[in-house]
Amino acid sequence: MNSQSILPGVESQRRAADFFSTHRRNQSSIATPPFRFTNHEIEENSAHRQAELFYLQKQIQSQTPMVIVLEDGEKLEGQIEWYDRGVLKIRGRAKILIYKSAIKYMYKLGEAGQ
Repeated sequence: MNSQSILPGVESQRRAADFFSTHRRNQSSIATPPFRFTNHEIEENSAHRQAELFYLQKQIQSQTPMVIVLEDGEKLEGQIEWYDRGVLKIRGRAKILIYKSAIKYMYKLGEAGQ
């Protein structure tokens, strides 16, 4: 009896392991793109961070209808319900969590000539 009849997946597992080890080696030589997030310890003390927190808190308290434009151009409408360091929770047609890094900009629903 040969080993393939007993363990049919062993040879394919070896080939997959060879492929992935080669693939990882090739990826390490590729330059990684710049990382978008900033160091939060430094950012927390900045005036920009404080202004962002004040603005978000004000919009939550007044339940202002907002338009959130994502990096890919998609527009989401709703009220900001909650936020933390990296995420906004929007209540609109559905409740959605959006990474702050995916947001291009936002504005109040009637301010852009709509």
